[in-house]
Amino acid sequence: MRYWFSIDPAISTILLNVPLVIIGYRYLGKTALAYTVFGIFSLSFFIWLWQQIDFSVNIDHDLFLAGILAGLIGGSGSGIVYRFGGTTGGTDIVARIFEKHRGVAMGKTLLTFDCVVLTLSLSYVSLRKMMYTLLASYVYSKVVNFTLEGAYAARGVIIISNHHQEIAKDIINDLKRGVSYLQATGAYSQEPIQAIYCVISPNELMDLKHIVARHDSHAFVSILSVNEVIGEGFSYDVAKKKLLHL
Repeated sequence: MRYWFSIDPAISTILLNVPLVIIGYRYLGKTALAYTVFGIFSLSFFIWLWQQIDFSVNIDHDLFLAGILAGLIGGSGSGIVYRFGGTTGGTDIVARIFEKHRGVAMGKTLLTFDCVVLTLSLSYVSLRKMMYTLLASYVYSKVVNFTLEGAYAARGVIIISNHHQEIAKDIINDLKRGVSYLQATGAYSQEPIQAIYCVISPNELMDLKHIVARHDSHAFVSILSVNEVIGEGFSYDVAKKKLLHL
């Protein structure tokens, strides 16, 4: 917008977001709309503010380092905004809609849009600068996904063992985690199987392995990455154990 129409980015940010905000209201609701409007005006304000402040970081004109830093800093800040249900407008709104209704990670959608925009930007920037900007966009998308998914760090564990009762009891007593039995049938033996399923935090994984090994060294254990967990011990605090029992 600045190159073609000489419009200040602080102003064009607001103008371009009007139709996207309307779309966002339809698909994301009032709360997300309020966060988005706040994010848009905050972004515009800080774009204007940093234009007024003479501040720079000396990286010896290294575009590679600039791309990495831009992706890390921008991705961390935006990831926190997305984590709490907000956006900063623009393609963020579209990415949020795709995440909510299609299950597509926000970082992936943002990177796709950036690739399209950067391809169009070749009309006024060199290929070299465009590729370094693409590097920043790639790092940005990865940091956004890491920030969003890192909040839900957990492991889902499926355990198949003939000693499932003993293993489940120790998981409940030692790790203070809930356990469910899954009814299954062995494809080869055609015999019924009771599998254990539980969700634990990553730092409890070694303790769980020790519990399984203690009861059945031949147990089949499948460990899955879990992107989101809602329930006791994850989305709200589990009851804490007292250090002293009086």
